[in-house]
Amino acid sequence: MTSAVQNRAEHKTEKQTARDAALNPALPAQRIASVDVYRGLVMLLMMGEVLSFESVSDALPGNPFWHFLAFHQSHVPWTWLSLHDMIQPSFTFLVGVVLPFSVAGRKAKGASSGTVVWRAVKRSLILILLGIFLRSMHAKQTYFTFEDTLTQIGLGYTFLVLLSFYAKRVWIIALAVLLAGYWLLFLLYPLPGAGFDYAAAGVVPGWEHNLSGMAAHWNKNTNLAWAFDRWFLNLFPREKPFLYNGGGYATLSFLPTLGTMIIGLFAGDALKASKAPAERIKFFVAMGLAFMVAGVLLHIAGINPIVKRIWTPAWTLFSGGICFLFLAFFYNVVDVAGKKKWAFPLLVIGANSIAAYAIADGGMRALISSSLHIHLGQTYDQLFGAAYATLVNGALVLFLEWLILYWMYKRKIFIRI
Repeated sequence: MTSAVQNRAEHKTEKQTARDAALNPALPAQRIASVDVYRGLVMLLMMGEVLSFESVSDALPGNPFWHFLAFHQSHVPWTWLSLHDMIQPSFTFLVGVVLPFSVAGRKAKGASSGTVVWRAVKRSLILILLGIFLRSMHAKQTYFTFEDTLTQIGLGYTFLVLLSFYAKRVWIIALAVLLAGYWLLFLLYPLPGAGFDYAAAGVVPGWEHNLSGMAAHWNKNTNLAWAFDRWFLNLFPREKPFLYNGGGYATLSFLPTLGTMIIGLFAGDALKASKAPAERIKFFVAMGLAFMVAGVLLHIAGINPIVKRIWTPAWTLFSGGICFLFLAFFYNVVDVAGKKKWAFPLLVIGANSIAAYAIADGGMRALISSSLHIHLGQTYDQLFGAAYATLVNGALVLFLEWLILYWMYKRKIFIRI
């Protein structure tokens, strides 16, 4: 009887493996599906900007449903967050998650530590240059900027790889020193004086989102990172001198962004370690709640506000905790429970995230949209009325973008850096 039960269990395992292989024919067996699914959701949120819920909400004022969707498809003005604000930290967090597998895989193929580091340097440069290229698509000359997702990851990636060679206690020390040091630098930078020219910084003294007390050191375009960019970005050729970033984003955010990648490194190490699935989930949830509580306490106490745009240390902890909880959910549902069919559209996107990023952030989207109007008529998007024009056009553009990624997926064409 024991033999029969064992045979049934082995047969069930073989069927599950075959079913997984049929669902994911283009992906290597060692890939963790939940990571690709989570990344797919992140990229879908970014690609979904083409739906422009804000335009629908503006056309239907007073409609709470569209107002809710519009809010979560845009960034908050300064403190706290919307769902859209979790795109960049999630993408960054997942870089840390997959790194232990990437490094182990290369070393298993005979690569030395020096070779791994050299590849990291090259990858960092490519990410930075790709970010600058995409930001320059509609500019008259190269637009040197370092605050977008790709360049921020590129600036810190090599340091993350170097750090991965050390023990976890070194990761903890590095994270603590990085966040505490970044916090202290902002705190030591003087607040605007009586004669400060707020107009030249693109802000107004009485802006409703300005913070007071100690937290005022993290106000928009009056902080250390803004001052650094007023010097650093003007070292590059520009159409006109850099005075400020309209959204308050800054180059130096790559430092706490590296902190987000380190937090992801802990998650990746737990996935790679020989632990039971239940232990991993408990670890993800515990870490997620701990980081979130730490970030909220820093914000409420006035020690450090939760601001995504300048990636405050409190934001690093708070958003990192949310990322842990997202990973716990997807890992439990997709990898542990084996419920993968529903996630296949996300898997297609997540398995080719760089291609998805380039499609959403480059000129492909505009080309698809203009082609639709040419071939379907200039008013085809008025099918449900003018209020839903961006939704109709955006949905079709998004579907065609997904078909491009699906075509690449089926032919095992994956863009890697």
